[in-house]
Amino acid sequence: MININIPGFKSLEINHLVFDFNGTLGLDGTLLAGVAEELNRLAIHLEIHIVTADTNENVREILDGVNCRIVVVEGEKQDYQKAAYVESIGPCRCVVFGNGRNDRLMLQKAALGVAILGPEGAAIGALFAADVVVTDILDAIDLLRMPSRLIATLRN
Repeated sequence: MININIPGFKSLEINHLVFDFNGTLGLDGTLLAGVAEELNRLAIHLEIHIVTADTNENVREILDGVNCRIVVVEGEKQDYQKAAYVESIGPCRCVVFGNGRNDRLMLQKAALGVAILGPEGAAIGALFAADVVVTDILDAIDLLRMPSRLIATLRN
């Protein structure tokens, strides 16, 4: 568990980290450098969930060896499927990371939503649903490892 008190925003008690894959942890069907190691470090203290449409149909292979639960959403209304998953694990104890239009509802439901504006871009709905926007997934993860950054951004 991670506890972060952000004055004028909220006190976070985080048990779950929920990540989109493509555009967030990966690009063009490959895992971004350094991400596997960071996820495994985080998994010592938190439950890691990858909730993805698996655009390139290789997420299980790519994340082999990463301590995480993988959930693949399919068909229509993927945004609702992702949000329902966050609801099922307790949104008040989740930080969600995503970039796509189908991530916007889960970003909104989470105790903390972090949008990643990386090389793939980010849907405007995801940006508006997030509490924080960063340009790199490792910087996003560092917000939890160095909470003073998060506090400086979100305090009132």
